Formats: sequence, C-alpha cells, structure tokens
Amino acid sequence: MQVLVPALTLAVLLSIDTLKTCVVMDAMTSSSHDSNRELVGQGLGNITSALIGGIPGAGTMGASVVNLSSGGTTRRSGLLAGVFALLAFLLLSPLIAWVPVAALAAILIVIGLRMIDRHSLQFFYTPATRLDFMVILAVILVALFGNLIAASGVGVALAILLFIREQTKSSVIRSRIEGGQLFAKNSRFGKELDPSDAEHQSMVVFELQGSLFFGTANQLQKALEPETSSHKYVILSMRRVQSLDVTATHVLEQIKDRLEENNGYLVFCDIPKGLPSGLKMKRFLKDTGVVRRTNKAFAFHDLNEALEWVEAQQVQAAPENPVEEVPLNLSDLPLLAGQSPQALAALLAAVEPRSIKAGKKVFKAGVADADLFIVRRGLVKISLPLHKKDNYHLSTAGRGSLIGAMGFMDLEGHTGNAVALTDTEVYALSRDSFNQLAVQHSTIALVILQEVARNLSNRLHVTIAELQALRG
Repeated sequence: MQVLVPALTLAVLLSIDTLKTCVVMDAMTSSSHDSNRELVGQGLGNITSALIGGIPGAGTMGASVVNLSSGGTTRRSGLLAGVFALLAFLLLSPLIAWVPVAALAAILIVIGLRMIDRHSLQFFYTPATRLDFMVILAVILVALFGNLIAASGVGVALAILLFIREQTKSSVIRSRIEGGQLFAKNSRFGKELDPSDAEHQSMVVFELQGSLFFGTANQLQKALEPETSSHKYVILSMRRVQSLDVTATHVLEQIKDRLEENNGYLVFCDIPKGLPSGLKMKRFLKDTGVVRRTNKAFAFHDLNEALEWVEAQQVQAAPENPVEEVPLNLSDLPLLAGQSPQALAALLAAVEPRSIKAGKKVFKAGVADADLFIVRRGLVKISLPLHKKDNYHLSTAGRGSLIGAMGFMDLEGHTGNAVALTDTEVYALSRDSFNQLAVQHSTIALVILQEVARNLSNRLHVTIAELQALRG
C-alpha cells in the first residue's frame, strides 16, 4: 500500500495534467489530440524513466507554451527539447547548479503569466457563464491553498454538477401527439375516420429525447402521470433518447402500474439498438422489469407497428359488426348515389373483381401499373418503401376506400406498396377502361376523378398534420 497509493495518485495527477495541456494546445494550435495515444506514450516514458532511476513526469503547460511561443510547431521541437534537457543534465549540470533560485522563480512567474487565459475572466460578466467562472475560481483556490490532486477532483466534481444542472433544465418531451391525429391515416367506407372518436382519443404518443436519469425522472413523471387516467394507450417513442438509468425505469414502471390499474397499456417503440454508452436499452427495460410478456407493457420496432397493435386491440374490443364482412357493391358507394342504372352497369363491366389473400400485395411500388382500386372487403395497408427494409406507413384503407390514386393519375406506377392485412376483395379499374367509360358516361367518370382528387387531398392534409405534430 505504501507504493500503490502514491503510484495511483501520481498516475491520476499526471494523466490529468497531460490531458489538460493537450486541450490547451489544441485551442492554441487549432488541432486535435489523441488522448489514448498521449497517455500510452506518457506511461511508456515513465516506465523507462523508472528503470534508469528517473522520476515520473507529464506533459507540462509551461514548457509547451514556451515551445509554442518560441516558434516550435512540429514534433521535432518536442523531441529536441528532450534532447537538449538530456544534454544539459549530462554536460551542464555543474554550471546550472549556480543559477540563482530567484532567477528560476522569475522564469516561472513569466511562464505563469503567459499561461493565464484572460478570456476566461469574461465568464464572470455573463450570467450564462458565471457558474463556469466559479468552477475555474474554485479550482484555482484549491490548487493554491491545497494541492493539485484536490483541485483536479474539485474541478471534475463541479463540472459533473453543472452537467447535471443543464440536463435537468432541458425538456425530455419533444412532442405529444393525440391518437386522433395519427389514426386519421385510416379510412372506412370512402371517408376519413373522425379523429374525435372516443377510441382514437384513448391513445397518446410521446416522443422522448435526451437523457432519462435521476435528474429528469421527476419531469418525466409529471408529464406522463396525468395521461394514466385519461388514456388507455400511452406510446413512448424512444428514438431520440440518449441514456437511461434505473431511476428513470422506476418511474416508467410506476406509470405502467398506474395504467394497469386503469386497464391501460404502456407501449414502447423506436427503441435504439445501442446507446452511445453501450447500453442495450430494450434488454435493460426487460431486465429491470418494465417490459415483460406477462404485464401490460410492450415494445415494438417502430411507431407504425405500435399503432397497428393498438388498432387491433380496439377492433377486438369493439362489438362484432357483420356488415363489415359483406362485400361492397358499387351501388352502395355514396359517391355513386344518383347515377343512372346504365352508368352503374357500364362501371361494373369496366372493373375487374379481385381477391387477395392476407399478406399479399394489392399493388407494388415501382411497377408500371395505373389501376385504381376500390376496397370491397378487408383492410389494406399502404406504405412507402424506405432504405433497406424499412417502410413508412402512409394509410390503412378499409371497405369502400379508393387506393392507388397516385399511380392512376400520373401513369408512372404506384409510389407505395399496398398489402392486404386480411383476406381482401377489391374492384380494379384500369386507366384504359376508365377512358372508355369516360367517353360513354362522362358524369360517372367525373365523379370518380373528383373522389380521386379528394382522396389525394385528404392524404396531403393528414401528412401536413402529422408533420406539424411531430415538429411540435
């Protein structure tokens, strides 16, 4: 212990001294150092010094500043400084012994004055940086009246407190979106769902950000606690979360328990695979007991999967509606109300009934297909393919909805994929059949075009509303 404690103390002190010198040199030379390389080099140098009876050392601010101010800007200047010091020790030590201590003190005073960062004194006059100035002042005072090791410890401790203070002042809630704004993507019987429906208002989505730790746990609880009594589904998007600790998971567990008491669910999505700290968040949530298969907290890959799960839960909870299972007839479409029997018969002759099994595609992105589809029965999910295998959920269409409007209008193929979520039946209207129908029955063709335009307009409104909600 008599050797180990001083060795560790010197190792910490010299490492801090070297890294501090490197940071100052970076600022003065507009460069960037490799901390690991610097410390490895220092360690090898100190081991070699000890083997030949020398004493440990570190990168020193004074010599570095003098070297730089004298014009030394390359690695050779540092190497030559060491060579000259060795030569002075071997050849000039009897002469150097006669140098007065007062002269050496004067040199140190000059070097000390050159080392003062006068710019940091301006921190005192600005309220935003006054606490940083206090940290600098505290380190100086402890170094003068105590020792360098204590000063380094005080500096690190105060810096940690300032960091925690800044984190607690930042908001962990980036956005809050009501379920109605997101479920507006779904349509049934040719019209958009009413976002004010009670089943849609039972869900809320929070996009979290920053660090979820003991400093922001209270803020997180205050934001989520009121939702446990007014919403059945609370979805937390974790995509922008940088860190997570046990205190924050304890708050999330409390929120989950409150929701469970009210027969509600806590749903996680967009969980990062790995945080900058190396923490595996999904595994951490499972290990801490927040997410388990046996309780009412679930985790999904992205927000779209979470929304689909919530919708499936709502459909299961809703009373059976046998009307939804009956295939739609064209004459039942509200947009065709008032059309003559001859026009309806011509439209029925122009469309092609198709049956699609669950999981199969109604149409595919990029394929030269300009057909317009009317959903007779079932559910169809329309998504936009992104990079790799990711997809963005555009809408979910149900009985009576028109889909494929974009490809039908621009004749360059569909921009998205349409996948049948259940066994589905559709009417397919090709562009050629539509053109022939327009020649014979212009009125019904105009009604179809108006519905296509309304469909595209609704999609644009939903997209704008979603962007506004996500941007806060």
